[in-house]
Amino acid sequence: MTLNAPVPFQPSFDADVIIVGAGMAGMTLALALVSGGLRPLLIDPQTFDAQQAPEFDGRSSAIAYSSFRFWKAIGVGEALVSKAQNIEQILVTDGRTPGAANGAASPFFLRFDSAEIADRSDGEPLGYMLENRSIRAALAQAVMDAAIPVLAPATVVSASVDGAAAEVTLSDGRVLRAPLVVGAEGRHSIIRQAAKIGTVGWDYAQSGVVATVGMAKPHEGVAHEYFLPSGPFAILPLTGNRASLVWTEKTDRAEALRNARPEVFEAHLRRRFGDFLGEIEVLGPRFVYPLSLQLAEDMAAPRLALMGDAAHGVHPIAGQGLNLGLKDAAALAEVLTDAIRLGEDIGSLVVLERYAAWRRFDNVMLAAATDVFVRLFSNDNPMLRFVRGAGMAVVNLIGPARKFFMQEAGGAVGDLPKLLRGEPL
Repeated sequence: MTLNAPVPFQPSFDADVIIVGAGMAGMTLALALVSGGLRPLLIDPQTFDAQQAPEFDGRSSAIAYSSFRFWKAIGVGEALVSKAQNIEQILVTDGRTPGAANGAASPFFLRFDSAEIADRSDGEPLGYMLENRSIRAALAQAVMDAAIPVLAPATVVSASVDGAAAEVTLSDGRVLRAPLVVGAEGRHSIIRQAAKIGTVGWDYAQSGVVATVGMAKPHEGVAHEYFLPSGPFAILPLTGNRASLVWTEKTDRAEALRNARPEVFEAHLRRRFGDFLGEIEVLGPRFVYPLSLQLAEDMAAPRLALMGDAAHGVHPIAGQGLNLGLKDAAALAEVLTDAIRLGEDIGSLVVLERYAAWRRFDNVMLAAATDVFVRLFSNDNPMLRFVRGAGMAVVNLIGPARKFFMQEAGGAVGDLPKLLRGEPL
């Protein structure tokens, strides 16, 4: 068998790997598995067209440069280049009063600049901002081009495992079998429940108000994260001199902002936004997303594996949610491809534990770090304000520390899977 030869396929199986959830992480995994010679099948309750509609989601994602290398390695990157806005700088500011990056801000701040790590990142920016619907459209087209079977809309209602296979039952009564089933269907994962894997976590009593705005002055690729007592207020640059806003508030206030008249919402927004980017205009609908932490107690069981939000849901304060899911996809694809080339059973716990062990530490540490950031910054405690301000000032003066944080955010630290290095399986 050559390295990329198709895996021997048993007629009793509907696929080598059934992926429950055809979101951004699930589609990325499917494309990675195909590049390694496996036959995936995707199942999702939403059609691809619905996931690409402007009113479906409204969010944008900060994509680490290692994640973008992954997409390039599986043939999706080129379709996303024109949709991606480079993040050249990140300005983190702490303050008590509204007005991002204006005179009301605290003198304590952090500035990250891509030029500082150009020698270590092949000149890439700190990351890329992409609208989720653009990512979904590119991935969906690649999935169709690769002739990956997709059942959508279709809903998985249960999953079970026997000695040789895992089965999923759909709401219409169909039963599908494969050596391995992957849960990539979000925080309420049916596959996680079937595996009897518990979760730990808590609600932050915060919600993120998400909107897209157009601005009079150019953003120059600078992402602003401004910390207020109610939570972070992020201005994230998009193409076309637009920005994606993630405005964190207590949940009751966030719901009030969602339901406010447009002129009332814009008045509150201008107080938060300040005038450093000129006049702003809200483009499209507003969205509100409750914020919480949820971490699966494990990522694998016999013939079942978890990835993405099914395995970990974190606060968006560090912009790493989707990147964690893409790291999962890269690691799982590499583990399964290596196993099949060695003649191993890809659904065995021996194989899947390699994946879980590879990803466990990174996921737990990132979840813990975001939780600490939320608790440290989403308050107006004078002592904590002093500690975090002093810490930001110190890091800002230490070049090696800034470079480490930038490389960590770019996904370039640790034992990286091949695909995150831009290498094929």
